Order: sequence, then structure tokens, then C-alpha cells
Amino acid sequence: MFDTAKITLHKDYQIGEVDPRLFGSFIEHLGRGVYGGIYEPGHLMADADGFRQDVLDLVKELQVPIVRYPGGNFVSGYNWEDGIGPKGNRPCRLELAWKAIETNQVGINEFVAWCRKAGADPLVAVNLGTQGVDAARHLVEYCNHPGGTYWSDLRKSHSIQEPHKIKVWCLGNEMDGPWQIGHKTAQEYGRLACETAKAMRWVDPTIELVVCGSSYRGMPTFPSWEAEVLEHTYDHVDYISLHTYYGNRDNNTKSFLARSLDMDRYISSVVATCDYVKAKLRSRKTIHLSFDEWNVAYHSSEHDQKIEPWLIAPPQGEDIYTFEDALVVGCMLITLLRHADRVKIACQAQLVNIVAPIMTATGGGCWRQTIYYPFYHASRFGRGIALDIRMQSPEYDDPELGMVPCVEAAVTFNPADGTITIFAVNRSMDKAIYLETSGGEFSGYHVLDHITLTHENLKACNTIDKPDNVLPRKNGDAQVKDGLLSATLARLSWNVIRLAVGIAQ
Repeated sequence: MFDTAKITLHKDYQIGEVDPRLFGSFIEHLGRGVYGGIYEPGHLMADADGFRQDVLDLVKELQVPIVRYPGGNFVSGYNWEDGIGPKGNRPCRLELAWKAIETNQVGINEFVAWCRKAGADPLVAVNLGTQGVDAARHLVEYCNHPGGTYWSDLRKSHSIQEPHKIKVWCLGNEMDGPWQIGHKTAQEYGRLACETAKAMRWVDPTIELVVCGSSYRGMPTFPSWEAEVLEHTYDHVDYISLHTYYGNRDNNTKSFLARSLDMDRYISSVVATCDYVKAKLRSRKTIHLSFDEWNVAYHSSEHDQKIEPWLIAPPQGEDIYTFEDALVVGCMLITLLRHADRVKIACQAQLVNIVAPIMTATGGGCWRQTIYYPFYHASRFGRGIALDIRMQSPEYDDPELGMVPCVEAAVTFNPADGTITIFAVNRSMDKAIYLETSGGEFSGYHVLDHITLTHENLKACNTIDKPDNVLPRKNGDAQVKDGLLSATLARLSWNVIRLAVGIAQ
């Protein structure tokens, strides 16, 4: 006999509209993320601009709407001016954040051109480590001003006649971290971010700005950092950032699968802090969240410590993901959907090679990692409105996180086509769970798909030699009968159940 979980829902009980930017990603000048990742001139699949078409095809398949660039820790020592103009004149620099050589063959213009090919908008971070107000306002002028000024005309001289019109900008990166070049206190950063935001908006009043929150929830200054920084910047920014990565170094699967509960509490704490500052300032404005770095990341740590410094595009951060990791990524996506009212931007870090869903072989092919599939499903089918469901599930106890539901779920409704999508992870190590729904929502609905991602080996990976070792299948048993949806969720499984009105199964 299976254990039973139950979802109660109604289309009128809503969390909020899912911003498409919730399914964003991130490309940093780190390792082979750029060079040997999206950009590899001379490759058989490279186009005239040096961009790998095979990689672009997989990115377009994900329908990534926004991509953060150029970092990350990299941006805090980056001179954006090094990456413009004739490539033969661009300097090679010591890249201190990752101890590599940066050739600057890809800069802001190349990245924007790549984004256009990928169907994504750029989200650009400015350097508030070694640079400041001047460099940031000049970059906005170079990218967004139509012409007739020094920086906009310089862009035109680089054969970019039309402005890039970059909408969203990050005010630095992880400035609370002692590892950050130009690390600052909350007061130092808050003042600098405020003045930088004002100057950037004076150049282009239409832009949206993300201020740095804590580097992760475990920082000793969290959440007082958020409170102080927002008191300085509240009137001048639109979002505050969150970053988190999870790993399973102790090989404790039950605890690892529960980490999204920490992510949920992190989001709730930041929302509460934003609203505290809103109340303190007696503001009518609401600050939203940009979760612009999130993922599983830990596999490559030991390997990276052995890499020699000062190489060009060394193989750093190249985690090879397991089926277990895909389940955690699925839970993290579910968490983001369940906070769609406040989390408006999110960037899985990163997109290619560096803790990424897409891997490439230099000079060779590319393949989808296990974590590619939950992201693909959520991006494809999670658009619309996140529903405010009620969930009943069997639970297990985690020493750190408390009671953990065996089934984690989110539900979206797309009014454009009348579809309902249920995303669910069964965390149970040993039992399939029978899922039921109630609420009378399924009258007239038919099951389109019940997609499952399962594997008998938690540590199973996809590789260039076995790219389909972990692969989703349309083999679930979901059905609607008498207005009740039922489905079996296999033990340790990612599930996507899609329903629509008036379309036969």
C-alpha cells in the first residue's frame, strides 16, 4: 500500500504571476564558461562570430529569457573598457578572482550579440569593487544612449549603431564577502550603490537595478546587511539579490534533498527584511527579489584546487551532475515558483560548463546534464500564474531542517491556453507515493503528459559518451476521473503532470 499525498487547489487561489525572468541563467568569465563554452572560434559548429551553434541550440531549447553577465566575482576586478574595440588591441589581464588570464576577446558587444542569437535579454553587472560611479554611468551611456556623446559615439565607431537598450543591471556582486575584490561594509557599499544607482538612472531613467544582498544566508551579517543597504538604496533600486548553492559532501541524501527548505526560509527572511525597511521608511514601494545565483555546486571543489594559476580558460567549476542533484534542482525550482509573488528574477548559475546544465567538449560535442531537465520543464511549462496550493504529505525528520515533506510540489495555471501543470518531487527513499488532488478544478480537463525523471542509481550521470543515461520519459500514470486527478509518484522522482481543457489525452 502506497502512502498518500494530497494537493488542494483552485484557479482563483493565486500566489502571483510567474515572471518569465524566473527562468534566467548566468554566464561569467570563469573557466570555460565563455571561452570553450559559448565562444569557440574555429570549432566546426562555430558561426561567423565564433559562437557555438550546438550550444546555442540547447540554450534556445531551454527558453532562457535573461542571462546575467560578466560575473560573479569576476566583475569586481573587471574593466569593461578592456572588452570593446578591435580584438587585436584588447589587453590580456591577470584575473584575480579566479587566478586566470583574461584575453578580453568577448566583451559587452559580443555578449549582447550572443544574447540576441539565444533569444535572451542581458542582465549586466557593474564593477563596484575596483571601479565605481564613473565606470558604471559610462557603461550605461555606451550601451543605451542613442548617440551624440563620447561613449555612445564610441559604440557606434565599434560598428554598433543602435543602442543595446539593456534593461536590468546589478550593482556589483557579493560585496559583503571578504573574498570579493573591493569588499565593503554595508554602510560603504550602501552609500556607493545609492550614488551609482542615481547616476546610472540619470543616464537612462528606464533601467531596473538590483542591489547586492548577502552572499548567502549563512553570512554572519545576514540579514542586517540587507536592512542597512536597503535603507541607503530603497528609493533607487527595484530588486535585492540572493545567492545560494547546496552540496552533499557528507553523502546524506535525505538531508541533501531537504535543502530547498533552507532556500524557502532564506527567501521568506529577505522578504520580511525588505518589508521591514519599507515600513520603517514609510514607503509605498515594494522591493522584489532577484535570486541571481542558485544551484547545486560542490563536485569539482577538490579538482579546482589542483589547477595551476594564470591559465587561459582553465577547466574550473565543471561539476558533473548526478540524478540526485537533478532532484534537488527540481525542489529549488518548485521553491522559486512558490514565491513568484516576490521573486521576479532568478538565474541558475551557470549556463555552460561552470556548474551548468550544458557541458561541452573543447573542439567536440556538447550534452545535457541531469539538471538540464527540471529546468527545461519548469521553463517550458511553468509560465503563467503560480497557484496557492495546500499540500498534505508524509514527512520525515531532518536534524537541521525539522520535518520535511516527502512530496514537494508547485502548480501553475496558464490562462493563455488553459493548461495546468503540477511539478512534484517525491523525496522518499523507499516508497512510491499516491498523489490525489481536490478542489473540483479538473472537470473537463484531460491529462496531456505525465513526465517522470527517475533512475535506479542516485549517482547516475550523463556524459558525452552516454548523454541519455538519465532521461525523462512520458511514462507516468496520471489520470483525471470524476474531477479528481490521481497519479503515482515513483520513489525519488521528478514529475511533471500537464493538463488541459478540451484536449484528448
